[in-house]
Amino acid sequence: MATRYTKDHEWIRLDGDVATVGITEHAQNALGDIVYVELPEIGKKVDQGGEAAVVESVKAASDVYAPAGGEVVAVNESLDGAPATINEDAEGKGWFFRLKLSAPDQLEALMSEEQYKEFLKTLE
Repeated sequence: MATRYTKDHEWIRLDGDVATVGITEHAQNALGDIVYVELPEIGKKVDQGGEAAVVESVKAASDVYAPAGGEVVAVNESLDGAPATINEDAEGKGWFFRLKLSAPDQLEALMSEEQYKEFLKTLE
Protein backbone atom coordinates (compact mmCIF):
# COMPACT_ATOMS: atom_id res chain seq x y z
CA MET A 1 0.00 0.00 0.00
CA ALA A 2 1.09 3.54 -0.66
CA THR A 3 2.23 5.78 2.16
CA ARG A 4 -0.44 8.04 3.68
CA TYR A 5 0.15 11.36 5.44
CA THR A 6 -1.40 13.49 8.22
CA LYS A 7 -1.64 17.26 8.60
CA ASP A 8 0.66 16.85 11.62
CA HIS A 9 3.40 15.56 9.27
CA GLU A 10 3.35 11.89 10.20
CA TRP A 11 3.48 9.15 7.60
CA ILE A 12 2.06 5.63 7.82
CA ARG A 13 2.72 2.67 5.53
CA LEU A 14 0.65 -0.50 5.80
CA ASP A 15 2.20 -3.94 5.25
CA GLY A 16 -0.39 -6.64 5.81
CA ASP A 17 -2.14 -5.72 9.05
CA VAL A 18 0.86 -3.91 10.55
CA ALA A 19 1.65 -0.28 9.74
CA THR A 20 4.94 1.56 10.15
CA VAL A 21 4.81 5.17 11.38
CA GLY A 22 7.28 8.04 11.30
CA ILE A 23 7.59 11.76 10.68
CA THR A 24 7.94 13.27 7.22
CA GLU A 25 10.94 14.87 5.55
CA HIS A 26 9.15 18.21 5.97
CA ALA A 27 8.82 17.65 9.73
CA GLN A 28 12.44 16.69 10.27
CA ASN A 29 13.56 19.71 8.19
CA ALA A 30 11.42 22.00 10.34
CA LEU A 31 12.71 20.46 13.57
CA GLY A 32 16.38 20.63 12.67
CA ASP A 33 18.92 18.34 14.34
CA ILE A 34 17.04 15.67 16.27
CA VAL A 35 18.68 14.83 19.59
CA TYR A 36 16.19 12.57 21.38
CA VAL A 37 13.19 10.37 20.68
CA GLU A 38 10.75 9.00 23.25
CA LEU A 39 9.12 5.93 21.76
CA PRO A 40 5.91 4.28 22.98
CA GLU A 41 5.99 1.02 24.92
CA ILE A 42 5.27 -2.18 23.04
CA GLY A 43 1.70 -3.19 23.84
CA LYS A 44 0.51 0.42 24.25
CA LYS A 45 -2.84 1.07 22.62
CA VAL A 46 -3.16 4.38 20.78
CA ASP A 47 -6.17 6.14 19.30
CA GLN A 48 -6.12 7.82 15.91
CA GLY A 49 -4.73 11.30 16.53
CA GLY A 50 -3.54 10.36 20.02
CA GLU A 51 -0.06 11.11 21.33
CA ALA A 52 2.23 8.19 20.61
CA ALA A 53 5.83 9.45 20.79
CA VAL A 54 7.92 12.56 21.38
CA VAL A 55 10.73 13.88 19.22
CA GLU A 56 13.14 16.53 20.49
CA SER A 57 15.46 18.65 18.41
CA VAL A 58 17.83 21.47 19.18
CA LYS A 59 14.88 23.81 18.42
CA ALA A 60 11.83 22.19 20.05
CA ALA A 61 10.07 19.13 21.38
CA SER A 62 7.10 17.85 19.41
CA ASP A 63 4.50 15.19 19.96
CA VAL A 64 4.14 12.49 17.35
CA TYR A 65 0.52 11.45 16.89
CA ALA A 66 -0.78 8.09 15.75
CA PRO A 67 -2.14 8.40 12.19
CA ALA A 68 -4.46 5.47 12.97
CA GLY A 69 -5.55 3.60 16.06
CA GLY A 70 -4.01 0.32 17.12
CA GLU A 71 -1.54 -1.48 19.33
CA VAL A 72 2.19 -0.78 19.26
CA VAL A 73 3.89 -4.03 18.23
CA ALA A 74 7.43 -2.75 17.56
CA VAL A 75 9.59 0.31 18.10
CA ASN A 76 12.73 1.40 16.28
CA GLU A 77 15.23 0.81 19.08
CA SER A 78 18.13 1.93 16.89
CA LEU A 79 16.87 5.52 17.33
CA ASP A 80 17.88 5.41 21.02
CA GLY A 81 21.55 5.65 20.17
CA ALA A 82 21.19 7.42 16.83
CA PRO A 83 18.25 9.86 16.74
CA ALA A 84 19.94 11.66 13.81
CA THR A 85 18.82 8.70 11.65
CA ILE A 86 15.50 10.57 11.47
CA ASN A 87 17.25 13.57 9.88
CA GLU A 88 19.06 11.29 7.45
CA ASP A 89 16.17 9.06 6.38
CA ALA A 90 12.90 10.25 7.95
CA GLU A 91 10.66 8.17 5.69
CA GLY A 92 12.84 5.06 5.74
CA LYS A 93 15.31 3.92 8.44
CA GLY A 94 14.10 6.73 10.72
CA TRP A 95 10.70 5.12 11.38
CA PHE A 96 9.37 5.38 14.95
CA PHE A 97 6.99 2.49 15.66
CA ARG A 98 4.77 -0.18 14.16
CA LEU A 99 1.06 -0.56 14.86
CA LYS A 100 -1.30 -3.48 14.53
CA LEU A 101 -4.24 -1.44 13.31
CA SER A 102 -7.61 -1.68 15.03
CA ALA A 103 -9.44 -0.05 12.09
CA PRO A 104 -7.39 -0.06 8.86
CA ASP A 105 -10.16 1.91 7.11
CA GLN A 106 -8.98 4.96 9.13
CA LEU A 107 -6.15 5.26 6.61
CA GLU A 108 -8.62 6.18 3.87
CA ALA A 109 -9.16 9.59 5.52
CA LEU A 110 -5.45 10.42 5.34
CA MET A 111 -3.69 12.22 2.49
CA SER A 112 -1.95 10.55 -0.42
CA GLU A 113 1.59 11.66 -1.28
CA GLU A 114 0.20 14.01 -3.96
CA GLN A 115 -2.35 15.50 -1.55
CA TYR A 116 0.34 15.95 1.11
CA LYS A 117 2.60 17.80 -1.36
CA GLU A 118 -0.31 20.11 -2.20
CA PHE A 119 -0.98 20.60 1.54
CA LEU A 120 2.68 21.62 2.09
CA LYS A 121 2.32 24.33 -0.56
CA THR A 122 -0.43 25.91 1.54
CA LEU A 123 2.01 26.25 4.45
CA GLU A 124 4.63 28.27 2.60
